Amino acid sequence: MVAEFILVFFVLPVLFAFVKIPGGPIPILLVLTIVVAFYFRRARDFERRDLWRAEALRPALPRILRLWALAAVLAVAAVWLFDREHLFDLPRHNPGLWALIVLAYPIVSVYPQELLFRAFMLHRYAKLLRTEKVAAGFSAVSFGLAHLLFGNPVAVVLTLLGGWLFARRYQQTRSLLTVCAEHAAYGLLIFTVGLGRYFYHGTNFGGS
Repeated sequence: MVAEFILVFFVLPVLFAFVKIPGGPIPILLVLTIVVAFYFRRARDFERRDLWRAEALRPALPRILRLWALAAVLAVAAVWLFDREHLFDLPRHNPGLWALIVLAYPIVSVYPQELLFRAFMLHRYAKLLRTEKVAAGFSAVSFGLAHLLFGNPVAVVLTLLGGWLFARRYQQTRSLLTVCAEHAAYGLLIFTVGLGRYFYHGTNFGGS
């Protein structure tokens, strides 16, 4: 169990950072999603309602929105101060791609990531990680390492912070839907304000 945990969530993410992956990380993420889905079908001690639990979203929404609004102000201010030419570059220069990301990102990226790094990790290795805060810490670190493949510290630091936030939210709500909504909100903020190039595996999609 320990070897499996280290291999899946620490060795492989670091390895992917140094190996060119055809098609980027999304195909691998979707394959892992299928594997994890089969695992949950067979896991008798897992509460499948945790994969949705829509009733948990509304009570958590005010806190989520307050924190997101603060993050939005800070993100806009940071890009305006330090990288002004890229502020809102994707919706300004490539609105078609931006609209596609708005529609596809929550489905093909957010849900698979949360299924793997939150629902699967926090359930399968609960006894190994022992406490919720320790588990959230490992989830955050592994989530940050998985973004090493983008080759910049911005992606790693932001996903490290996000990984902690999303892990704690999942532990508090037991609702993957709630966590996915929060994750999608932050991801779309990043792609909107001008930070998206730090999370894109390929050529620059901005206009500059």
